[in-house]
Amino acid sequence: MSHSPLPVTPSPHQEGCEEPYSSYSGIGGQDNLQLEFLGTGTSTGVPPLRCNCEVCRSTDPRDKRLRASAIVRYRGKSILIDCGPDFRQQMLRATDDHLDALLLTHIHYDHVGGIDDLRAYCFDRHFPVYARQDVIDRLRERLPYCFAENPYPGVPLLDCTAINDTDPFMVEGIQVQPIPVMHDQLPILGFRIGPLAYITDCKTISDQQIDRLRGIPLLVINALRHKPHHSHMHLAATLDVIARINPGQAYLTHMADRIGFHAQVDKTLPQNVHLAYDQLLITL
Repeated sequence: MSHSPLPVTPSPHQEGCEEPYSSYSGIGGQDNLQLEFLGTGTSTGVPPLRCNCEVCRSTDPRDKRLRASAIVRYRGKSILIDCGPDFRQQMLRATDDHLDALLLTHIHYDHVGGIDDLRAYCFDRHFPVYARQDVIDRLRERLPYCFAENPYPGVPLLDCTAINDTDPFMVEGIQVQPIPVMHDQLPILGFRIGPLAYITDCKTISDQQIDRLRGIPLLVINALRHKPHHSHMHLAATLDVIARINPGQAYLTHMADRIGFHAQVDKTLPQNVHLAYDQLLITL
């Protein structure tokens, strides 16, 4: 596994074959998965407005975090996970702005607030979106013009497919396994794609899901801050989940300024655990 420091150097898409994570080799050009963190911040971003704490005044670019989102490049396809209000800014600085589909973890604004900017991907097609039915229903309420019978020219056209908590589904020929977790009282989804599991906004995860993820090569999971929070795991809780899953490598996302300075906190983590940062590019 390799990762790039800031600034990120553009890398070509990698093609690979779908393999169960238990036998995933992680080497060789045919098996590579590439993950680009578009944002690693919580719902306010870092720095949030009107905060003047030391972390928010940091000059380390790793301490500047847009809202959490990522691109998974696998088998020649580019799959976006979540599309928050920073989406346009994130894609303007991404190593490659090609996208084939969108997976939504849940309906909260910091994960769907950039969907209107998908119009750039809808000039010749309806853009594929995969989400729980309740998320699709809420999207239709929030963005009715995207689903009108005679839509205004130029609006994003979305082809929404409902998924459930248990059944794997296909996205552009790639199998995706949903990972149900709880965001306080809200059921939401993480996703497993090849050797990667991506989970954000989790407060609790079942023993069954932990068992299914044991030994996965690459785990992305949220850790909001050091102090407990009612709807997100704090750092100690996240580290406990990581220890139980025992991934090859784990990267933390959806962090607030209260997580602390990247350079300081990253040194205190277990050897296989790291703070992710915006524009981090990982090849597995």
